[in-house]
Amino acid sequence: MQIVRTPGSARAIARTLARPVGLVPTMGALHAGHLALVRRARSENASVVASIFVNPLQFGPSEDYDRYPRTFDADAERLEAAGVDLLYAPEVTRMYPPGFASAITVGDVSRGFEGARRPGHFDGVATVVAKLFHAIEPTSAYFGQKDVQQTAVIRTFVRDLDFPTNIVVAPTVREDDGLALSSRNAYLTAEQRMAAPSLYRAIRAVVDAVAAGERDPARACALGAALVEAPLVLEYLAIVDPQTFVPVREAVGPAVVVAVAAAGATRLLDNASILGPSGVDPIVTPSRPRARTFSFARPKR
Repeated sequence: MQIVRTPGSARAIARTLARPVGLVPTMGALHAGHLALVRRARSENASVVASIFVNPLQFGPSEDYDRYPRTFDADAERLEAAGVDLLYAPEVTRMYPPGFASAITVGDVSRGFEGARRPGHFDGVATVVAKLFHAIEPTSAYFGQKDVQQTAVIRTFVRDLDFPTNIVVAPTVREDDGLALSSRNAYLTAEQRMAAPSLYRAIRAVVDAVAAGERDPARACALGAALVEAPLVLEYLAIVDPQTFVPVREAVGPAVVVAVAAAGATRLLDNASILGPSGVDPIVTPSRPRARTFSFARPKR
């Protein structure tokens, strides 16, 4: 596995890789969810690139940028063992040099829920993902379902700005008790960790209520909210349109149940899909076999 630090070197080497190329963007502190994305990319592409970059643009002034876990050497070893061909790990000063003044803003889909609670967060996400796409020029990029509003933001700007990259969203990887894997789970106290799976149980209760015929979003969400255990504090629990992130007026699929609970200073995000009449998940991208790799011989003179 090669490790590169600048966009120019990343682009030069990525262009030599057999295509299709899958990209797995990360902020490091890797867990089984990240490695599941790498395996998915490995199964669907001839080459796999991963990135590690703790992006300051997506952290607010009172958030955990300085203490976010950084375990680069261990992460690099795990990525190499998983079959990554190229690791792009730029420095902050290279990504955002003095005078950097540009950002991508992604309209309505980025304004509610996490966008309202973390102003500027999704501008930072969209901007760094665009920069990674320019550096690697991936065929497909792989993201986890857990950050579901983020996936909607990325899908929107890729569509709107004509990026030639397929966005793949893979199912959330969970602990045995249902807690969604996250690098920030390391912040939880023993008491918070014990209560944390109740957030997913609350979400599943909403999905089950809709499946049983409940059509009032408020009543369905109230059933779920009652299951969130202390010391967690529920910030929101809602049923939204999977593309626009506008709350639905009627609890029918396709839709997505989104929720956040605070565990002290740590925020737990999770979600679950509500399938529509077609039975197709509105968030998760179906798996597909590896695309054929083509090589073209130069014409003889």
